[in-house]
Amino acid sequence: MTTAALFILLFVCMLAGMPIAIALGFSSIVTILAFSNDSLASIALKLFQGLSGHYTLLAIPFFILSSAFLTTGGVARRLIRFAISIVGFIRGGLAMASVLACMLFAAISGSSPATVAAIGSLVIAGMVKAGYPEKMATGVITNAGTLGILIPPSIVMLVYAAATEQSAARMFMAGFVPGIALGLMLMVAIYIYARIIKLPAQPFAGFGEMGAAFIDALGGIMLMVIVLGSIYGGIASPTEAAAVSAVYAYLIAVAGYRDMGPLKGVPWRREGDSTPVAIARAIGQSLIAIPQSFFDAEVRKVILDASKVSVMLLFVIANAMLFAHVLTTERIPHEIADIITHWGLPAWSFLIVVNIVLLIAGNFMEPSAITLIMAPIFLPIAIQLGIDPIHLGIIMVVNMEIGMITPPVGLNLYVAAGITGRSIGWVINAALPWLTVLLAFLVLVTYIPQISLILPEYLDQLRGYNK
Repeated sequence: MTTAALFILLFVCMLAGMPIAIALGFSSIVTILAFSNDSLASIALKLFQGLSGHYTLLAIPFFILSSAFLTTGGVARRLIRFAISIVGFIRGGLAMASVLACMLFAAISGSSPATVAAIGSLVIAGMVKAGYPEKMATGVITNAGTLGILIPPSIVMLVYAAATEQSAARMFMAGFVPGIALGLMLMVAIYIYARIIKLPAQPFAGFGEMGAAFIDALGGIMLMVIVLGSIYGGIASPTEAAAVSAVYAYLIAVAGYRDMGPLKGVPWRREGDSTPVAIARAIGQSLIAIPQSFFDAEVRKVILDASKVSVMLLFVIANAMLFAHVLTTERIPHEIADIITHWGLPAWSFLIVVNIVLLIAGNFMEPSAITLIMAPIFLPIAIQLGIDPIHLGIIMVVNMEIGMITPPVGLNLYVAAGITGRSIGWVINAALPWLTVLLAFLVLVTYIPQISLILPEYLDQLRGYNK
C-alpha cells in the first residue's frame, strides 16, 4: 500500500507538470505523514542529512564552478584546435575532431550539457561552413556531448557513489576506458559515413601546428592531469581534487589565458617581444589581476551562474535522497530483490530489465534523480546475482547518457536547439542515427564487464604489488 501510494503520487505530480525536485519531495513527505510515525520536523532533518552526510557530494559544486570558468573562457576553442591538428586530415576529420574535443572537454567539465554548449557552439557552424550537412554536425555533437558524464570526472558518478557508498575514485577509473571506447566508436561511425557521402578532409596541418596547438591547449589539458592524476595516484580524494580544479580553472581563465577579468584581451607579450623584462612584466600583470578579478562583473557572473546550477542540482539530490530514504525505510528495494530472486532470473535477464527501466526513466527524469532512486533498488539484486557494483554503476551512467538525448527531458537536445536555432523535433531527427552507436555501446558495456572493470582491477593489482 505504501509503495503504491508513493509511486502513484510521484507520477501524478510529474504528469501535472510539477518540477521533478518538488514532485520527489512532495510525494515523499505525504507518504511519510500518511504511513509513517516520523514527525514533520524529522523530514527537514533528513533533507539536511541527505547532503551533509555525503562528503563526496561536496565535489559537485566545485566541478560545476570549474566547468563554468572553462566553458566561458577559451579553453574549448584551444582544445578544438588541438583535436583538428590530430585527426582533421582524415576524411570526415572535422567531425572526428569534434568528438575528440568533446572527450577532452568532458575530462575537465563532468557535465554533458556544458560539453555540448562549449564545443557545439564553435564546431557546428564550422562543420557546416566546411561542407558538412548541418544535421550530421548537430547529431554528432549532441551524441558526443554525452561523454561529459561518462569520462571522469563525472557528476553522475559522484551521485552514484554517494547513493551506493561505493568509491568515487573507482567509479572514475571505471569510466575512463568506456569513455575512450565510445569516443572511438563514434569516430569509426563518422569515418564510414564520411566515406559513403564523400565528406571533405582538411589538409594535414603539420607537426609544427600539432605542437603549437598542444602548447596552446596545455592549460586545459593540465587540469585533466591534476584532477585525475591526484585521484588515481592517491594524493587527493575526488572532493579535494574538485576543489583544486575550481581554483585552477579560475586562475587559468583569469591569469593564464586571460579570457575574462581585468586582463581580458590583453596579450601576454607584444609581437616579437620576448625579453626577460617583458616576460616579468606579463607575469606581474597576471598576479595583480588575480585579486582585481574578484570585482570583475564577468567573473562574478560566472560564479553566480555556477552557484545557481549547484543549488538547483543539490536541491534535486536532497529531495531524491528523501525519496530514497522512504524506499529504504519501507524495505522496498529488499522486497523487489526477493521477488526477482524468487523468479529465478539469471544475471543477463536482470540486466535487460535494468536497461529497459533506466531507458524509460531517462525520458522523464534528470540523471541524478534517477540514479538516487534506482541505484538502491538495483544494487542489492545485482550483488545477489554476482554483478559488480562498479559495473552496475557504469551501466547506469551509459543509460543516463542516452537519456540526455531522448525527449522530452533530454537536456542535450535543448542545448543543441539553442545553438542551431532549430526546433527540438529537427534536433531529435538529427541525433537519432548516431544514437544507434550509443545503444550498441550499451549492449557491449552491459555484457562485457571488463570494459568497465579492467582499469580499477589493474590499479588495485599495482597497489597490491607496491604493498
